[in-house]
Amino acid sequence: MGQNLEPDLEKAPGVGSAPCNVPYEESTGAVPGETFVYGDSLYAKIQRIAGKLRIEQRGIERVPENERTDTSYLNIGSMWLAANMVVSSFAIGVLGKSVFYLGFVDAILVVLFFNLLGVMTVCYFSCFGPVFGLRQMVLSRFWFGWWGVKLIAIFNILACIGWSSVNVIVGAQLINAVNSNVPGFAGIIIIAVCTFLVTLFGYKVVHAYEYWSWIPTFIIFMIILGVFAHSGDFVNIPMGVGTSELGGILSFGSTVYGFATGWTSYAADYTVYQPSSQSRRKVFLSTWIGLIVPLLFTEMLGVAVMTATSLNDGNNAYQAGYNAAGTGGLLGAVLFPRLGGFGKFCVVILALSIVANNCPNIYSVALTLQVLGRWTQRVPRFIWTFLGTCVYVAISIPGYANFEAVLENFMNFIGYWLAIYEGIALTDHFVFKRGFAGYRPEIYDQPKRLPPGIAAVLAFCCGIAGMVTGMSQKWWVGPIALHAGEAPFGGDVGFELGFAFAAVGYLILRPIELRIFKR
Repeated sequence: MGQNLEPDLEKAPGVGSAPCNVPYEESTGAVPGETFVYGDSLYAKIQRIAGKLRIEQRGIERVPENERTDTSYLNIGSMWLAANMVVSSFAIGVLGKSVFYLGFVDAILVVLFFNLLGVMTVCYFSCFGPVFGLRQMVLSRFWFGWWGVKLIAIFNILACIGWSSVNVIVGAQLINAVNSNVPGFAGIIIIAVCTFLVTLFGYKVVHAYEYWSWIPTFIIFMIILGVFAHSGDFVNIPMGVGTSELGGILSFGSTVYGFATGWTSYAADYTVYQPSSQSRRKVFLSTWIGLIVPLLFTEMLGVAVMTATSLNDGNNAYQAGYNAAGTGGLLGAVLFPRLGGFGKFCVVILALSIVANNCPNIYSVALTLQVLGRWTQRVPRFIWTFLGTCVYVAISIPGYANFEAVLENFMNFIGYWLAIYEGIALTDHFVFKRGFAGYRPEIYDQPKRLPPGIAAVLAFCCGIAGMVTGMSQKWWVGPIALHAGEAPFGGDVGFELGFAFAAVGYLILRPIELRIFKR
C-alpha cells in the first residue's frame, strides 16, 4: 500500500514542503481520513496501529472541510458544561472565605461578575475553530508569528500541566475524605489513568464522554444543595461582608477570573471538527451557556458551604471537616452525617468528576507540544498525551500537602498570562485584521509568510510589566496593587493591567512591524 508515496511526513500538512492550500489527500492521492498512515517510517507504523484502535491520528494539521462532521451545538455546550460542573469549581468558591476572608454577599458578587468577564474570550475564540479548522495555539501564529508562538505554547503547557495537577489533588482529597486509608498518591493515580484513557482516543471520545458525564455530577451537587439547605445551616450562615473589603475582592476576583478564562488558550481545539457553515453566534452562545451555568452554580455553592464554617455553634463540623481534609472534608461534613454510606458514594462520584475537568487539559497539552517545532509534530498526539499525564502525576503527588497555596498562586498565574495573551490577540483581530476576513489560513505553517511576531513578543513584555505593577502575592506586591486595597497586600489588579499594557503596547508596535516587514 502506498509504495510510491513518501515514506515519512515530509508532505503532510504543516510538516514539509507541500503547498499548504492543497490537502494532503489531493497531493498524494490518499484516501480522505487516512492522512497519516502512508510509508514505512516509525511515525507511519505507529499511526497505522492507532488507526486500527480508532485513536485520533490528527494533531495540529488543519482539518479539511470533508472531515468536519461534528454539526452538533450541543457537543460544544456539553463539553464545557461537563468540564466545569466539577468539584474543582466548587473549590474555587471555597477560597472566597478561606483565603480572602470575604463574606457571603461580597463573595457571591465577585463570582458573578468576574465569571461573566472571564468566559467571554473562551466563547469568542471557540468561534475560530469552525471558521479555520485550526487549533488555538496554531491560530496564535497569526498574532505571535512562527517563533513568538513558541513562548505562548510554553506558557500554555505549564497551564495545562498545572491545571491537571491542581484538579487531581482536589479529587484525591475527596477520596481521602471517604476513606482515610487511601493515600493521596493513590487517588491521584486513579483519576489520572481514567483521564488518560478518555483523552487517548481523541476529539470524538472526549466530546462523547463530556456529553454525558456532567449529569451524575449535577445530581450530586443538587443533593449537596438540598441536604445543606435542609439542615438549616444555609439559612443561618452570616450574610454580611468580610473583613478584607476591596483588596480581598480584587484578589479573589483575579482567582475567579483565572479559572473562568483558563480555557481560552485551547478554546478552538474543541470546535475544529465543526463545519465552516456553523453559525458563529450559536457557537458563541452554546459555549457561553456551557461555561457560565456550571461556574456560577458550583462556585456559589462552594461560597455558601464554606461560609458555614463561621457558624458559632461550639462544635462547627464544617470547620472541623475542612481542617481535616480540605474541600473533601468540607463536602463530607455536609453529606456524611445525614446520608451515611450514600453520602460517601456521592463524594466518590465527585472525585471522578475531575476526569471531565482534566480531559481538555491533557488533550490540549499534546497539541500545544506539537507547536514547539517540526520534530515535536512528528511525535503522534497520543504519545504526547501519555507523557503529559506522567508529568502532571509526578508534580501533583508532592503538591498534595500544599494544595490551597498551590491553587491560589496557580489561578493568579493563569489569569495574568492569559489576560496578556488576550490583550494582544483581540487587538490584532479587531484593529489590524478587522475580523475573520483578515486571515489567510492557508499560510498557517509557513514561517516566512506569517507575521514576524516581534511586536507581539514585545507587547507581551509590556503586559508583564503591567502585571508586575498590579499583582499582589505574598512574595511580591506591586506599587499599583498596594494602593488598590489595604496594607500589607493591597488588591490584585495584575490581570487588568496586564491586558491594558499588552493591548496598548501592541497598538504602538504592530504598525512599526508592518512598515518594516510588510507582513
